Amino acid sequence: MEILDDKLQSYLDVHCDPEPEGLQKINRDTYVKVLKPHMLSGHYQGRVLSMLSKMMQPKLILEIGTFTGYSAICLAEGLAEGGILHTIEVNREMEEMISSHLKSTNVENKIKVHYGPAEQIIADSDYKNIDIVFIDADKQNNFTYFQLIIDKVRSGGLIIIDNVLWKGKVFGDAKDTDTERVRKLNEQISVDERVEKLILPVRDGLLLIRKK
Repeated sequence: MEILDDKLQSYLDVHCDPEPEGLQKINRDTYVKVLKPHMLSGHYQGRVLSMLSKMMQPKLILEIGTFTGYSAICLAEGLAEGGILHTIEVNREMEEMISSHLKSTNVENKIKVHYGPAEQIIADSDYKNIDIVFIDADKQNNFTYFQLIIDKVRSGGLIIIDNVLWKGKVFGDAKDTDTERVRKLNEQISVDERVEKLILPVRDGLLLIRKK
């Protein structure tokens, strides 16, 4: 998933805060027990998410795509006193693992997991004044999720979309459907005047979007 040179990525890993022990265990557990473990945010991206959250001091975070809970835990590290993170996972088969992973941390009580289709859960929710949204789910619906949550995010709030460099394919010659879909998302966000935006070359690309 990483697009950076291996030596550079190793240097970055060494020169950021170490991966907390609890997250190390979740990382290992995911790679042993789950198909497509590379979907995990991992050490460096996890520290990026944690840092952004700590800078924002959010009271309300929404995550779309829980997977094994790693990124939710990282984001929850920055929650303000009394803050809450809502995370949505479509795959109910992940429930036991997610529950186990959250219980192994000191942020379990700050995270609420919802199971089911994200579009329906968001539509049925009363979320408002969201501080941070992290979108890391089915890529074909990324722009749909953006449209669903943009009016629920406060002015100055942050939306983060993962995998926007798509293994480097978006700036290459690839013409497959998935690559074209990610390109279109990036183009649509780049001309949206409601937001400020930039792409960070972190792992598979993080699109940072700040609502004006």
